[in-house]
Amino acid sequence: MKLPRQFFQPLAIGAPAPMRDLPVRLERMIHFVPPHVEKMRAKVPELVSQVDVVLGNLEDAIPVDAKEAARKGFIEMGKTVDFGATGLWTRINALNSPWALDDVIEIVGAIGQKLDVIMLPKVDGPWDIHYLDQLLAQLEARHRIAKPILIHAILETAQGVNNVEAIASASPRMHGMSLGPADLAASRAMKTTRVGGGHPEYKVLADAAGEGPRAAYQQDLWHYTVGRMVDACAAAGIKPFYGPFGDFSDAAACEAQFRNAFLMGCLGAWSLHPSQIAIAKKVYSPDPAEVAFAKKIVEAMPDGAGAVMIDGKMQDDATWKQAKVLIDLAKLVAAKDPEMGQRYGV
Repeated sequence: MKLPRQFFQPLAIGAPAPMRDLPVRLERMIHFVPPHVEKMRAKVPELVSQVDVVLGNLEDAIPVDAKEAARKGFIEMGKTVDFGATGLWTRINALNSPWALDDVIEIVGAIGQKLDVIMLPKVDGPWDIHYLDQLLAQLEARHRIAKPILIHAILETAQGVNNVEAIASASPRMHGMSLGPADLAASRAMKTTRVGGGHPEYKVLADAAGEGPRAAYQQDLWHYTVGRMVDACAAAGIKPFYGPFGDFSDAAACEAQFRNAFLMGCLGAWSLHPSQIAIAKKVYSPDPAEVAFAKKIVEAMPDGAGAVMIDGKMQDDATWKQAKVLIDLAKLVAAKDPEMGQRYGV
């Protein structure tokens, strides 16, 4: 076990010192781009102003014969586009694949100075993070990269869920974690082909009452896992995210799933289709009415001490902390979206 005083030591001579605090950035949507498709790469400069994170996807949904083209396309995208305050991420192939090592070596060597986060799929335990952590430190030292590249784990195996707390605290490089419902469903042998969202057969029935039909209420297949992930991330000081919602034709269900995750503590979600960008932006930006009430709490309790009554509701230090979460998020949103800033009054 690494001793606490060694936790923030660079893992290679010449590598940058690990971050003690994560950068404060708006990450409401992680927008996936298939870099092997030239037409999609051409849209990235326009996307940069619309999304919080652009992710070049190298793993699932990229055909085997296009893996190298996707890697080269992502490197070209990273070299030619000015991302400004928008995050630049990539999802590499799984560590047990024949492409993962070249993904890391070639991308870090070519655009490591611009790359913010590597998303690592199918993380089973802290050992996967330790491997990538050490490899990144060596490459950062070799290429004289000034800031550490962060790691974002996808929670999509039963073993990963079992080890979620250890994964979250495996390295100071940990940025956060996303739910990967499709692979997780397969890992658990769940009987669903849906990518995220509920299932009409996963429900509870109301008690029988007379001769009429009993009311049924659809439940959330992912509530338990999202809860575990959020707790693990919060305890480790990293960021939890909802992953993909695969039914692009059902915007209402996508919004509901994103909002459930937002209320539970997630900071953002994946957008796999342009239509989901606006949904994520809406859901993961706090409601102006909630921000207005949060401002009332902070104004009435500037130091967070004591208790006050506001609009007939008791507020104390716990609700002051809740209010601060909303106000801090509103300020981040306002910095990217001046129109929302006017609505928030921040």
